[in-house]
Order: sequence, then C-alpha cells, then structure tokens
Amino acid sequence: MIAISLLSGLGFAPGLAAPLTGAGHAKIGPLSMYYEVHGAGKPLLILHGGGSTIQTTFGAVLPTFAAQRLVIAPEQQAHGHTADADRPLSFGQMADDTAALLRQLHVGKVDVLGFSNGAGVAIELSLRHPELVDRLVLGSIYFRRDAIRPELLAAFRQATPDSMPETYRTAYLDVAPNPGDLANLTPKLIDNLLTFEGWSDAQLGSITAPTMIVQAHDDVAPLEHVVAMTRAIPNAQLLALPGGHGSYLGEAMAAIPGSRLPTYATGIMLDFLNAK
Repeated sequence: MIAISLLSGLGFAPGLAAPLTGAGHAKIGPLSMYYEVHGAGKPLLILHGGGSTIQTTFGAVLPTFAAQRLVIAPEQQAHGHTADADRPLSFGQMADDTAALLRQLHVGKVDVLGFSNGAGVAIELSLRHPELVDRLVLGSIYFRRDAIRPELLAAFRQATPDSMPETYRTAYLDVAPNPGDLANLTPKLIDNLLTFEGWSDAQLGSITAPTMIVQAHDDVAPLEHVVAMTRAIPNAQLLALPGGHGSYLGEAMAAIPGSRLPTYATGIMLDFLNAK
C-alpha cells in the first residue's frame, strides 16, 4: 500500500481514483519507486531513457504534455530518485514494476510514451499487461540488438561507469538516495542491452494498441530497421524526424538550442494520442 502521507501529498481524497498533482514513492517489490504526476485529463505514462531521469529525458516537453494530459512519470530501478535493488535490470522487470505502479494509482488504461530504453519498457508493458495500455508511442526504438549501429554497439561493449556522460552523472547525483549505486547502473544497463535478443515478428504482431514509432535521422538504429518494425506491428504509423537521438524531445544530451523540433514533434504525438 502507498503511505497515507503520500496520498495526502498527491492530493488524494477518500474515494478519489487518481492523483491530482505531486510526487512520491510507491512500494513496488523491493523498490521504493519514485514517480511524479502532472496536469489533468486522460492518463499519459512517460518512460525515460536508460541512465536518465524524468527531467533529462522529458524536462523540455513535460509541460506541453501536462497541459492536455494527466502525466504519470516514474523513475525506474537505479534511476534518479529510485534506489537500486539486488536484481538485474531488464525491460520485462521494469515493465512489471511500472504495471504495479499503475495498479496502485488506480488510473485504469493509459496511453504510453517511451523513449529509448523506456520504449523497450513500453513494448514489454504492452505485451505483458495489454489491459493497461491504450495508445503507444515508441521513441528511438530497435527490436533486435543486431540492428544497433555497429559503432554504437562497439561503444556499449566498452562502456564502464566512468563512461556515463557528465549531464546524466550530475542529474543522477543531484537526486539519488544512494549516490554510490551509480557504479552499478551502467553495468546493469549494458548487461540488459547485450543479452537482449529482441522481439519476434509474432510478438510485435500481437500488439493490439494503436502505435506510433518516432525515429530520428541519426538514431540508435537505421530507419530501414524501424520501417520493418512498423510493418510488423498491426496498424502502426512511423514518424521520421531530423536530428539525433532525442533531439525531437529536447532531451538533455541532444537538445538543439533554439530548435522548434520538440514543439512540432509533441504536437504530432498529441494528435495521434488524442485521436478517437
């Protein structure tokens, strides 16, 4: 159960099904899982990238989404305000943690926007807990490890805790309950990536949520791979954009100063999510 003090802090009242606004922690298995709630309207779950926080992935566009939606933004195991636990990181486990959070919040079916690592979590959420997912936006995704650009895959194989970009490192240390856990984060993320075989065409074909895939020109996987993924998911749409990994969200490592790309991209995503 979520603590009574947390319910009060989020604006809960007896009989009210969903939080109004705020931040808190929920007990999810071994985790004290941090999450934020912004705005009002139909719930939109946003899932951050690997090694990131809510703010480093979505800080630039969160107000735009919250102007139209009740935005639910968790931080996964070992990320941001959520401490690590004695278990690996995997897309499936993070999806199960997220599903447990949604059930605790009693928000019903949600739209989902996942970016990068968070898009992998979003796919697993739609496969493992389809009853929780309405519409699905997958940003900067790949569905097989061998589709990752070779130079990036080689860099991932060599990654160490010291490889974390300073932007992410600073954001982590600013909010982490146990800063020493930073040493475990990169190895766990890389282990998940390097042991991930992918999703089969049959698995992708079983996704029932209306889906939009968003991919940048200079992204983790080539556009041809994402076109194939779009064809494998029933009735999926593809949005291909200029820029790099996350620039269309104004992501902290990829934001282009003065660019209107996040404004255009979020507008298109919201049009898709708001469609009848």
